[in-house]
Amino acid sequence: MRVAVLTGGSSGIGAATARLLAARGWQCILLARGEERLRAVGEEIDGEWEVCDVADRGAVDEVAARVRARHSAIGLLVNSAGIPGRSSFVHSDPELIERILRVNYLGSVWPTRAFLPALEAGRPSHVVNIVSVAGTVAVRAAGPYSAAKHAQLAFSRSLTLELASRQIQVHTVNPGFVETEGFPQTQLSEHPVLRHTVSEPELVAERVLVALERGTVETFVPRWYRPAAVIQAVAPGALARLQIARRRRRKARG
Repeated sequence: MRVAVLTGGSSGIGAATARLLAARGWQCILLARGEERLRAVGEEIDGEWEVCDVADRGAVDEVAARVRARHSAIGLLVNSAGIPGRSSFVHSDPELIERILRVNYLGSVWPTRAFLPALEAGRPSHVVNIVSVAGTVAVRAAGPYSAAKHAQLAFSRSLTLELASRQIQVHTVNPGFVETEGFPQTQLSEHPVLRHTVSEPELVAERVLVALERGTVETFVPRWYRPAAVIQAVAPGALARLQIARRRRRKARG
């Protein structure tokens, strides 16, 4: 039986992905901080679970050692743990900025390092990093979150190159706005036009499985977010001026 480890497995994209994998015969091991919800999803899919804060390197290493004692080889690691961060660098508490960085960036680094021996034992194997469109396009309203996701994206792209020779394929999935318990999109969901920009976690989970099946290196969900990333890469100054001008117009109106 193929074994998959998923961080952030108690809700949102992680739980949705675990359900799809379990339906296809994978044995899923879920990691998250909240035991009650973690246990509920684990029992639902007949999987295993471990309480773990992925921002804590020591805790991740301990959990990985326990999992590897039960499963010496795993075929898939999905790094989907994350916390919201709609705040600015200027006004956010320093502790919040550090927490966003530890969870959303290092929360992918530590599990990948800790489970690497099991991934190598199970090769050919896969790592999926759930990043974000915010990792490709910088926005003022979520500076710390966007910065952490930029770091996670660079990590994922570098890892793609580093692990290729070890027969471990890395897949980066960049969702846009996704409606989850941890990331509510109330304002967008209620907007007559912008509500169409909000996706469900099940759509992201489906795209994860498509990426695994097709060997896709980088995926945007929905696909039409990709042009914004291209513009940011080739014309960052133009995109910055556009956002600044938009903010000035809003101030002038109100």
